[in-house]
Amino acid sequence: MRRLFHAVLALSMALTATPPVLARAAEGPYEDGLLRLSEVLGSLHFLRNLCGEKGDAWRAEMEKLLATENPDPARRARFVARFNRGYRSFENSYTTCTASAVEAIGRYMKEGEQLSRETAVRYGN
Repeated sequence: MRRLFHAVLALSMALTATPPVLARAAEGPYEDGLLRLSEVLGSLHFLRNLCGEKGDAWRAEMEKLLATENPDPARRARFVARFNRGYRSFENSYTTCTASAVEAIGRYMKEGEQLSRETAVRYGN
């Protein structure tokens, strides 16, 4: 979990360092990755709490992403919709923590870390 937090933090710092005009121009190339990251964070928010983690750590990570991007209302709605889609996709499937849920957590942790790192490396300064 710590590595993903650090990867999201590095992504936030890298994207924050980009001047606002360039950030809007670069929105297109990394938009799909950030939308997917939003979905991953939503999935982790549900799954980690299902499996015993208490709190809103993953929602807080989503808030950091939104604060960093400072999207217009329509773009913000897309990010929030993807977070909610990730949450609901597992909410409809799992009522208790199972081995499958734990495995999904591992996969999503890796994917989130990879998305954060790739975006920071490719588009950060």
